[in-house]
Amino acid sequence: MENQEWWRSAVVYQVYPRSFADSDGDGIGDLRGIIGRLDHLQSLGVDVVWLSPIYASPQDDNGYDISDYRAIDPVFGTLHDVDELIAQLHARGMRLVMDLVVNHTSDEHPWFRESASSPSNPKRDWYWWRPPRPGFAAGEPGAEPSNWESFFSGSTWQLDEASGEYYLHLFSRKQPDLNWENPEVREAVYDMMGWWLDRGVDGFRMDVINLISKDPALPDGVVAPGKTWGDGFPYYGYGPRIHEFIHEMNDVVFGSRPGTFLTVGEMPGVTVEQARRFTDPARREVSMVFQFEHVGLDHGESGKWDARPLQIIELKRSMQRWQDGLADVGWNSLYWNNHDQPRAVSRFGDDGQHWAASAKLLGAILHLQRGTPFIYQGEEIGMTNSPFTSLADLRDIESLNYLAGLVAAGIEPDDAMLTAVAAATRDNARTPMQWDADAHGGFTTGTPWISSNPNHAELNVSAQADDPDSVLAFYRRLIALRHDDPLVTTGSFTMLLPEHDRLFAFVREDGADRMLVLGNMGGDELAIADLAVLDDWNDSQLALGNYPAASIHAPLRAWEVRVLRQR
Repeated sequence: MENQEWWRSAVVYQVYPRSFADSDGDGIGDLRGIIGRLDHLQSLGVDVVWLSPIYASPQDDNGYDISDYRAIDPVFGTLHDVDELIAQLHARGMRLVMDLVVNHTSDEHPWFRESASSPSNPKRDWYWWRPPRPGFAAGEPGAEPSNWESFFSGSTWQLDEASGEYYLHLFSRKQPDLNWENPEVREAVYDMMGWWLDRGVDGFRMDVINLISKDPALPDGVVAPGKTWGDGFPYYGYGPRIHEFIHEMNDVVFGSRPGTFLTVGEMPGVTVEQARRFTDPARREVSMVFQFEHVGLDHGESGKWDARPLQIIELKRSMQRWQDGLADVGWNSLYWNNHDQPRAVSRFGDDGQHWAASAKLLGAILHLQRGTPFIYQGEEIGMTNSPFTSLADLRDIESLNYLAGLVAAGIEPDDAMLTAVAAATRDNARTPMQWDADAHGGFTTGTPWISSNPNHAELNVSAQADDPDSVLAFYRRLIALRHDDPLVTTGSFTMLLPEHDRLFAFVREDGADRMLVLGNMGGDELAIADLAVLDDWNDSQLALGNYPAASIHAPLRAWEVRVLRQR
């Protein structure tokens, strides 16, 4: 089992290279910087390093717009640096997972340049090109081939003045979507993936991979009240050939090579039922999926910029639904943070008085569920959201496009709007890694591409490295517990007291082996002596906690987590 599905007991650490460690003082993180910090990752105990894109790119969307899949962007380094990183990781018993972005490319990729050069070019059909809507002239409002709204606001269609046709881009206009209906596209993608695997890469995190199959009719979507554009997601979010494409990818790329690789499909909007099919080993598609249900629970009716308080009961229901849904078939990924999400301790915990306790609790209740946990850089030291105070602080294209859209609609963003954007912007995850109390947190000797969080002077790796009570020390113990105790991988999951609005409690069980996790998700003491969940646990031992040991029936202190083990 371990050889075939080693990733079940693994812990993955995501590195956002631009913000991790800068070795040359240009203000942008790079591969040499990552290599120089591998001791930190090894001491943390992680098994896999996942790199966000480092490929050649115009950087319109921080590397998720790729212009050459087989070249490294000079800002990050060289292919030689990648080879050294792979070798050093493997020598330390760790693996490397690369980001795979194949729903779209950059508009500066040679494939698209050929495609856009002429309607008769052999690569024209490598992307989605369509003439204006019947009855409309090119460029006229309403002439777009469909009414779909882009993830980055506005239409998904961009007019090419030279040909008078439009090309599809679900994200930025500089990220045209590949046409996976064309077998030549698929063949080129699979060949590129194999090239990386043969270089020593151990798998891929697949960016928005569930969007690669579109309904070829590209029909209009429903326009919600108050909206300008329609919802095209029903026609591309789970397209008619999605399972065919991913199964084919698995067989062609991975099935022809020895060993087992980790494949993580990022899938916005995926349901539990769909995830069961994607991750069923018998179907040979992906190891696990990234779903977004739990990180959308604090979004209001208008989306992420319209925040609402997180309801603990809703969070538990969501996590229980995914745990139960993939209990007998498939596998869960477990995460709070990534490069697209605000910092978990600021979002779901308490980044003030109870910062350390809540950061530890969030780690424990996530990592001890059934699935493979992912740590985003800085999460292991409890990094927080940054206090962005003006538009000049922001770099994220999604946030800037949203604000520009308000201005275009005649709405001047007020303080409340700016506060909402500051809390939800992806830039919160992208401020530099905080290594020490030096300028810019030890990230760079130059000027960072985005400002460091001012709290780096106190909150950093160096300050926590030798402190046994630090968030970092807790994460080391948490990862060691996962590695040392097979129950965390093999045990069943049962949520307890699902309607309790403060207590996050669950049991992991495998035969006579049991683990009870109790978490107080609040800043006030929580009495638990009368709760039935403690029945039969008197002979248990405290396996992990974020406070000094107390009796099993003692109240849970503010943001306290207790992990009880019974053999």
